[in-house]
Parts: sequence; C-alpha cells; structure tokens
Amino acid sequence: MIDIINDEYYMRLALDVATKAKGQTGINPVVGCVIVKAGRIIGIGTHLRRGGAHAEVHALEMAGEEARGATVYVTLEPCSHHGMTPPCSERIIAARAAKVVVAMEDPNPKVAGRGIARLRESGVEVKVGVLGAEARKLNEAFIKYITTGRPFVTLKTASTLDGKIAAKSGDSQWVTGPKAREMVHTLRHQHEGIMVGVGTALADDPLLTTRLSVPALHPVRIVVDSSLRLPVTARLLQDGATRTYILTTERADPAKIKTLEAAGVKVVASGAGKHVDLRIAMQRLGQLEVGSILLEGGGRLNGAMLEAALIDKVMLFYAPKIIGGAAAPVSFALNGWDRMADAVQIGQMEVEVVGEDICLTGYPVYPGQTKR
Repeated sequence: MIDIINDEYYMRLALDVATKAKGQTGINPVVGCVIVKAGRIIGIGTHLRRGGAHAEVHALEMAGEEARGATVYVTLEPCSHHGMTPPCSERIIAARAAKVVVAMEDPNPKVAGRGIARLRESGVEVKVGVLGAEARKLNEAFIKYITTGRPFVTLKTASTLDGKIAAKSGDSQWVTGPKAREMVHTLRHQHEGIMVGVGTALADDPLLTTRLSVPALHPVRIVVDSSLRLPVTARLLQDGATRTYILTTERADPAKIKTLEAAGVKVVASGAGKHVDLRIAMQRLGQLEVGSILLEGGGRLNGAMLEAALIDKVMLFYAPKIIGGAAAPVSFALNGWDRMADAVQIGQMEVEVVGEDICLTGYPVYPGQTKR
C-alpha cells in the first residue's frame, strides 16, 4: 500500500520522529518537525531534552537557507515566549518559511495560541489541526501536567485471566512472558516516575529501574509508605541509579525521616492523617516536577488510586493462565460500588497481542464522567 503524500503524510512523519524521543524531555512536551520544499524533505528535528533546542530549531538548522519559502510541519504550536530557549515562532519568521502546519495548539498558558498569532501577523500562512487527535494523545502527559500541575498516571498491571497478580503463596515470577516484560521496561523509560506501595517494596525488594537490551532512562522511584517501614537496606535505596522519593504523612517518625534522608532519599509528607493522602501526594509530586507516573502497585494501592479517581490511563496485561486461590492477590483491592451502573468503565479501549500475552489499554471513566 502506498501512503498518499499530503499534509497528513508529513505530519505523521513529524509525529513518528517525536515519538522516538518520548521519555527524554522531562515535563516538557515531545515535539517533531519536518520541513518540506518543492516536494522534498529538507529538514527533520525533534526536541531531545529539557532546556535543549526545540524540534523546529533542529529542523531549520538542517534545512539552512532552503527553509525560505518552505512549509514547516510541527506537532505542537511553535512557542512565542522566552523560556529556557528563544521563541521558535521568531526563528521560523526569520527563516522566511511560507507556511506552517500545526497539529495542535499548545495548552501551556504561556503560549496558548500566541505562537500561531505571531506567525500570522508576520505573513506566514498557518494551518492548524492536522492529526490533532494523534498529537494530543502523544502529549497526553504534558497536557495533564501543564493544565493541572499534577502528573499523568498510567496504571500497569500483569495478571492471569482470573485476575490474580500472584499465586496464593505470593509467587509472581513470572505472570507474563518476556515480550510483555520488555514492553513494561520500555514504559518505565518513557515515564518520569514509577510508583509502588511499601508492601510491594518489602515483598519483592525491587530495583524499579529500566532494564532493556540497550541503555535506557531510569524513572524517579516513588514508594508510598505511611509508616516509613522501608529499611535503608532496600535495594532501591542502595544502587544510586536514580532518585527515590518516599511518600509518607506528617505523623511520620522524625528519626526515621532523618535516617532515610541520610541515605539520599527525599521524604515527602502528604497529608496529616494516618495514611498518605494520595490526592495531596499527586500535588506534591507535581511540585517536584514529576509529570508522568507509571503505577506498578499491588492491589491495595491500585484500588486506592482508582477510588480516588487518580488513574488517567490503564495498561492491563493478561497472561493466558488461570491460577485460582481465594487468597491470591488481585489487581484491585477496593471496597467497590453497590451498583454495576456505578462501575469505573474503560473508554477508548485498544487490545494488542504482546508475545504470548495480551495488553488492554484504555482510559478510566469514573462515575459521573462521560466517555471521551
């Protein structure tokens, strides 16, 4: 099948380029740019790291003087303000590009249409909305963070067909196959934080790092630990691979806090109650510039996050196994709702075969909400 060459063709290339840098830009968006002139691609660029040159700058540098009279395809509205880098809209104007095709407006209040307006004021033709839905999905974490100040939370679970995340003995190695596990480590690379409960940390003594066949990025490790039960001998506190945050309460023992901080841990008080207030915790993590979290909790933490309506996306891996056992742990341990009509629904579902397992991806629709 031949791809028809049109605006969508070039924008899709820009989106593909941006996707490859997912996980590298911190709380900033991932952006791709393609510059075309007389039917020929003359520049390609992507945003590679926070504080680094934006996608448009890389593409314009590649295009050089040929950018004059060209069409610039960019997945996110060019910025118009001075931040860590100069405004991209001014670079495009200075390069004398004739047209800019934008997938989506920037939800950042500092931009919010100003970049598009600046281009039009300067005589540059601007078209907005080409593959906009795809662009918004690519930057769903950025959109949530920049508009609310809270991280985008993706829940990942791995369970048997009967919903068990481990056998009744507690054994969980391995529920899913190697392909699914490799996919999960790729998700770790793409998220800024990975979160578990202290029960998981004590039972499994995990590293919570990214382990692939090539070097990868390690997310910040986040442990929900209301009573500070995690010992300083835990592996995730010993390897120094990345930062570790422990979410606790204002009631936490000061001596334990001091011991953990001496081990390099950042202890984050989240609420004055007996247990961590997860809503406050998300606000605190947002203030610490954690823009996206991969939740790999046990049933209790997963259930608490779901009941608090704090999960934005789910990726549910199912292995073709049935383990049984009434006491075997499940993906969600929560009080639940009285009526089926009140159940959390999953919208925009996609199902993918991953090796010998399947992955169901979707977005929770909480009671009172409407499906997206």
